[in-house]
Amino acid sequence: MNIEFAWPWFFAALPLPLLALLLPRAANATPPALHFPFYDALQIRLQSYTGQRSRSRLILAVLTWLLLVLAAARPQLIGETVHLPVSGRSLMLAVDLSGSMQTKDMRINGHQISRLAAVKLVAGQFINKRKGDRLGLILFGDEAYLQVPLTFDRKTVHTLLDEAQIGMAGKQTAIGDAIGLAIKRLRKEPARNRILILLTDGTNTAGNVDPLKAADLAAEEGVRIYTIGIGSGEMEVQTLFGPRRVATGDLDEASLKAIASKTHGRYFRARDTAQLAKIYTLLDRIEPVSKEKQSWRPVNELYFWPLGAAFLLSVLIALSAAFGQRVTSAPAEVRHA
Repeated sequence: MNIEFAWPWFFAALPLPLLALLLPRAANATPPALHFPFYDALQIRLQSYTGQRSRSRLILAVLTWLLLVLAAARPQLIGETVHLPVSGRSLMLAVDLSGSMQTKDMRINGHQISRLAAVKLVAGQFINKRKGDRLGLILFGDEAYLQVPLTFDRKTVHTLLDEAQIGMAGKQTAIGDAIGLAIKRLRKEPARNRILILLTDGTNTAGNVDPLKAADLAAEEGVRIYTIGIGSGEMEVQTLFGPRRVATGDLDEASLKAIASKTHGRYFRARDTAQLAKIYTLLDRIEPVSKEKQSWRPVNELYFWPLGAAFLLSVLIALSAAFGQRVTSAPAEVRHA
């Protein structure tokens, strides 16, 4: 850290008060007065007193002027250099919260977990890696809702994804509406950086927008869509005759592939958490985090400190002058008497 001055040329004003010495002095007119024997001794003591006060006020005035010039030069505390990555992507996540996402057909470490739990686990790790990218979160069920607008705050995106619950957006699946909402939010971003990652385990069963028409609009707006179909397609259940595998889900892979193809994205199939993790790793390679950086140094203004000190000193000077005037008025009254 170091201190710099934004307007150092103000220091050229420091000698300006010296110009007052070049001005002619005011003539002192001595009014008529009566002579008192004790007045001369009193006058000598008062002159000594007022001389000391005048020197004190002069010192205060000089300090006040120095502080005012210092404040005018705008001293600034310059912090250490901070490097910030330049965002290379505006990336929106759209996560299905329909009722089927609670199906426990995903495995991790030999344990069955729900599809949504798998998404939270793996997508959370993906979010944490996207340092420098702007991330947003859409949750969809019967309708699509913007849970987090595009932001650099990865922690908030991760937290709100973890807090998402099955059914909070409805029990059905509005894929088209989710794509439409993402387009609306990505439209103002640079064309090459508009990305949507859509995770779903079913087919479009709700909403006002057809997914394929929404994909056509996304292609026109330059939004690349990576679709991820989640779910193993079967799960193990316990019956009276032992464990049995049953089919789960009605994933519309044809539509998801068509959406990805129309928008120059890709379709992925995640049958377990390991495959889902590989998909996100692949997405990191396809859409890498920007390595460019911007540098800046934080600046804290300090001018208010010398300005405040100058104000306090000016108050002291005013009080001193007022008090001195009352003291020196006494001999004048005696002299005119």
